[in-house]
Formats: sequence, structure tokens, C-alpha cells
Amino acid sequence: MSIRSLDEILKKCQESQKAFWEIILEDDADERMVTHEESRQQMKELYLTMKYADRTYDGNLKSVSNLVGGDGRKIQDAVKAGTVSSGPFIGEVIAKAIKMGESNACMKKIVAAPTAGACGVIPAVLLTYEEHKGIPLEKMVNAMYVASGIGEVIASRAFISGAAGGCQAEIGSASAMAAGALAYLNGCDGEGIAHAAAMALKNLMGLVCDTVGGLVEVPCVKRNVVGAMNAIACADMAAAGIQSRIPPDEVIDAMRDVGESMPKSLRETGEGGLAATPAGLEIMEQITKKI
Repeated sequence: MSIRSLDEILKKCQESQKAFWEIILEDDADERMVTHEESRQQMKELYLTMKYADRTYDGNLKSVSNLVGGDGRKIQDAVKAGTVSSGPFIGEVIAKAIKMGESNACMKKIVAAPTAGACGVIPAVLLTYEEHKGIPLEKMVNAMYVASGIGEVIASRAFISGAAGGCQAEIGSASAMAAGALAYLNGCDGEGIAHAAAMALKNLMGLVCDTVGGLVEVPCVKRNVVGAMNAIACADMAAAGIQSRIPPDEVIDAMRDVGESMPKSLRETGEGGLAATPAGLEIMEQITKKI
């Protein structure tokens, strides 16, 4: 994407009197030299793939490491039984986030949004919202453009890789993308979208990437839940008119600085954090023996 800041997107929105998602759609079509219709069809296919991945979740599957699998079904059953305190909407968001993360670990088809390790955040928020609110598919595609625009800016100004900047760059970025998309669906303008994304990114700033056994399973799958919950809270704050006191682009730049200052052991090397606990080291030893 040629756009390198959220502020630039907002200025384009103001100058052209177009919506946030329209600016991203036009930029994508221009950069890849495709028609608007072709761009929309590809984005729609990504969203439908998310729906397919959620629909085809298999609670009987376990990852090769045996670290994850089946938890998505547990929370889904608990939601249906009414034994969760969060209610049906939030309960289903939690379930979808876990199910998507487990599907990734079990080598099923998912959409890396923006990465495989953070693949559960955006679909958990958007799919559940669509189902509960009855939102037309075309509007959900618009929301996907909003999310992708935020993700592209983060990728160009900072990073979306845990190896480069810690989990704040993966779950944090996904949460910011989901927050902006949900803010759009809640009726926020471009400014509200940008501030929802900024608040989400701030809340997860400094989150380390400490994959146990070097696998994107523990604690990654459950962190998708945190990213989704954070996105909903920040989108709601933005819809209420609350803004980030630090400008959105400066928040992204701060995330980059924090990521660059993280020690290597906390950037997807499996050498620090939870990976370095006695249990984490034992899991690593077991995985190594299997190899």
C-alpha cells in the first residue's frame, strides 16, 4: 500500500469526502492494477474463507504437539449451556477466537490476519458481529478494508511479526485492525476508526512473544481471545467519542520502538517468558525428542 500513515488516510477521507474503506479500496486497486470489482471480490473471498474456517472447526482434532485442540468446543458448549458469565455475544467471540487459533495449529485452512498466530482475532469479532446484528455481507467486506488499511499502516511503520517486534506486533496489530473495523460497523467516522485502533494497540503494547516449544500454540491461541476482547472494548470507547491522547500514528511508532528494544529472548525464539518456565522447558524437551 502506498499510504504510510493513518493521518494520510484521514486527510484523503476529508479531501475526497469518501469513507475510510473507500480510500483503502482505491489504493489497493491502483497498486495492484485491478478493478474495484476485482479487489472487492478478492476481499470477499478472504472473509468467506474466515467463515468457512469457523464453520469447519473440528473439536476432535489435536495439534501434532498435543498442546492445543478441543478448547474451542468446550467454550462453545459452555456458551450454549449458559454457564459463562460473559453472555452469548462475548462468549461466542471467545469461542471463535480459540477455534480459529486451534484450527491453525491443527494445520487447517485459516486466513492470516495479519499473521497465522493472530488469525483468530478479526474473525472472532467480525463473524460474531455479523451473526448477531444481521449485517449485510457487503458491509462486512467494507469492514475488512478498514482492517486491512490499519494493518498495512502498522506493517509499513512498524511490524506485524512476533520475531521482529514481539506479540504486540501480532495480537496487538490484529486487535487494532479488529477494533477499527468494528468501530466502522458501529458508525464511527475515519477519526473514530483510527482512535479505536490506537487504543487497542496501546493496551497490548509491550506484549512479548514467548512461544512455548517454539510453536505458535501456547500461549498464542488464548491470546487471540484477549486481542478480540480488547478490540471490542476499544471500538465501544471510540463509538462513545473517547479518543487516544497519543495520536494514532505516534502510537504505532511507539510500538515499533518498544519492539526494537525487546531482547531476542522475547521475540519468538522460545527462549524467554513462558517458554523459559520449568513447564515450558519440559514441553520443549518432549517436542525435541519427537523430532
